[in-house]
Amino acid sequence: MEIRHAGGVEGAATAEGAVVVIDVFRAFSVSAYALAGGAHACRLVREVGQARDLAARLPGAVISAEVGGLPVDGIEISNSPAQIRQADLAGRVLVQRTSAGTQAMAAAVCAGQRFAASLVVAAATARAVTAGGASLVTLVASRPDHLEDVACARLVEAYLRGTAPPEDLLTELLASERYRRLAAGVHPGSPAADYPLALATDRFDFAMPAGEDELGIVVTARCC
Repeated sequence: MEIRHAGGVEGAATAEGAVVVIDVFRAFSVSAYALAGGAHACRLVREVGQARDLAARLPGAVISAEVGGLPVDGIEISNSPAQIRQADLAGRVLVQRTSAGTQAMAAAVCAGQRFAASLVVAAATARAVTAGGASLVTLVASRPDHLEDVACARLVEAYLRGTAPPEDLLTELLASERYRRLAAGVHPGSPAADYPLALATDRFDFAMPAGEDELGIVVTARCC
């Protein structure tokens, strides 16, 4: 198996093989908690207007959105795992718009297959990729300048190679000033509870394959 690393929308646009798009803080942690909470699927879009239009076509759909990391007026749930856990999503569809993860996933047009990933589904993602028999895997950190996405890519690679996870995986992140600010919960739409939820490595035993149909990109849970 050949494993490549890429970053951002630009990296996603040229990523080939089985493409794993990673967003830990917080898009694909939100997806995982939504699916674990009973959501039928997560629909990923690039723009807020698309999210509103799509949700209007899907009875009972819920929107989670942010722009520039901030909540959107008129949309109750931001890009927040903690808020998602409190929502009633059983049997419903979550429509997501974010500034990094959903953008990178939409850009990954050269992929043979796509997975949304974060730390909470890292091992299950690696198992699903391996089971699919991919000879080439591209791990895309949605924000290559963010330590959590790079750490998750390192972890998935270790699982794919059958090696021990790096002992220092989150050390630099947890010691960073950026993480201390985030974990303080002072940013609108980003409660402090989001971050321990997003860092709960391998909490769920399902992967999140991303397909596409007439409504756009759809992410579902696949137990592994």
